[in-house]
Amino acid sequence: MASITKIAVLDDYQNIARPHFHTLHASQFEVTVFQDTLLPYNHPATPVHVKAQLVDRLKPFQIICTMRERTPFPKDLLEKLPNLKLLLTTGTRNAAIDIEAAKQLNIRVVGAPGKGRTTAPKATSKAKGPDSTTQHAVALILGFARNIAADDAVVKSGGWQTSFTTGLTGKIFGTVGLGRLGVNVAKIMHQAFGMRIIAWSSNLTQEGADEKAKSAGLDVAGEDGEKIFKVVSKEELFKTADVVSVHLVLSDRSRGIISKEDLDLMKKSAFLVNTSRGPLVKEADLLDVLKAGNIRGAALDVFDIEPLPQESEWRTIKWGVDGRSNVVLSPHMGYVEEETMNNWYEENVENIERWHAGNELLYSLA
Repeated sequence: MASITKIAVLDDYQNIARPHFHTLHASQFEVTVFQDTLLPYNHPATPVHVKAQLVDRLKPFQIICTMRERTPFPKDLLEKLPNLKLLLTTGTRNAAIDIEAAKQLNIRVVGAPGKGRTTAPKATSKAKGPDSTTQHAVALILGFARNIAADDAVVKSGGWQTSFTTGLTGKIFGTVGLGRLGVNVAKIMHQAFGMRIIAWSSNLTQEGADEKAKSAGLDVAGEDGEKIFKVVSKEELFKTADVVSVHLVLSDRSRGIISKEDLDLMKKSAFLVNTSRGPLVKEADLLDVLKAGNIRGAALDVFDIEPLPQESEWRTIKWGVDGRSNVVLSPHMGYVEEETMNNWYEENVENIERWHAGNELLYSLA
């Protein structure tokens, strides 16, 4: 009798994976779905016993399906999973997986672009528009500026008009990073709200920014001759922007790239938005600035540790009172669109079927 292949589906917060994986034949596969996330194996705050718990959880499985970067797979964790043969991730890259270590250990790593099974009928093509994370970044900017979350709480508790909103028209939007997402968000804020755009990243030049403006269908300069995407120094961006939005890829070089030194330059009326990765901003520094009420506030979708621990100051502090800044939080929802999530799982299942049949895998990363 052929042995059963054990599959772990990790971090299924919304509990949508089971119907997809239950299409696999029960005589060939045993599927276990985990809805909770243990602390990251490689995080300094993770206790030794939790690391051991994570290893014990994952050790029995030949196939692991991980959702984005919710559970990191550094080399020292992969080395403790001798049964692991196939590691499935969602998206087309995953910085939380040590790809080189996986190759050395003969663990196949494959991604999922979110288009659905290759064997499924293709739906009518949709009109192209801003991606999920772009939409979420703009929603957080508007939600913070228009005081949506706080006013919702006020009205539901019996109050009425207890604060002010913040106008964006003609204000300065500072994007830290001008890649695809930075360009998309900046374009919307410029075209829809008349915001002036300034940008900085370590290797960004004005020539490069002009090319990005043209690629986005924008003029390089406005009628007044001002550049549409004006490249400035890091210091000038934090000093002059009314909204600072972070759009960088997390790497060893960019980790902690925004610190107290930068945050202290911000205007008291300005606010920070981060939909990229939590560790790009030094969390302790941001907390100190917000607790002191030195800026209007922050709208955050990403954090150093996710999910946020129950005792996290982000959860426990009463923001917006006693001189503290306003804070709007969302639980890393920038990419969590229902259709995309279901498509990812369909692609994972197709790759499992291919792997079991000895066929070529799709979207190979290692």
